Amino acid sequence: VQLQASGGGLVQAGGSLSLSCDASGLTFSTHVMGWFRQAPGKEREFVAAVSWSGATTNYADSVKGRFTISRDNVKNTVYLQMSTLKPEDTAVYYCAATKFYVVIATLYDFWGQGTQVTVSS
Repeated sequence: VQLQASGGGLVQAGGSLSLSCDASGLTFSTHVMGWFRQAPGKEREFVAAVSWSGATTNYADSVKGRFTISRDNVKNTVYLQMSTLKPEDTAVYYCAATKFYVVIATLYDFWGQGTQVTVSS
């Protein structure tokens, strides 16, 4: 299984970025997809999750209303559209896959390599 995240970069506060995660080696439509992030010196935290069909989404309170998760089961890709970015959003962002609709990182089976998002003030 490979999860390849891309789209990170440096952006000013208030700006936007879009992350993508291409999945291969798994039956994409049977996996819940999630995004997590880890800032230096902090624990990895849940950001967003999208259900198998894309009909249901869940967000951390800190990103609700600013981030949007979506998926394309034809392209085997999950997206994270981030807007109104804040310096505290700075972190390495990881995509992950699991069979169950959960938000706990330890319950995700497969992980991408991460992409750095840096928001300057």
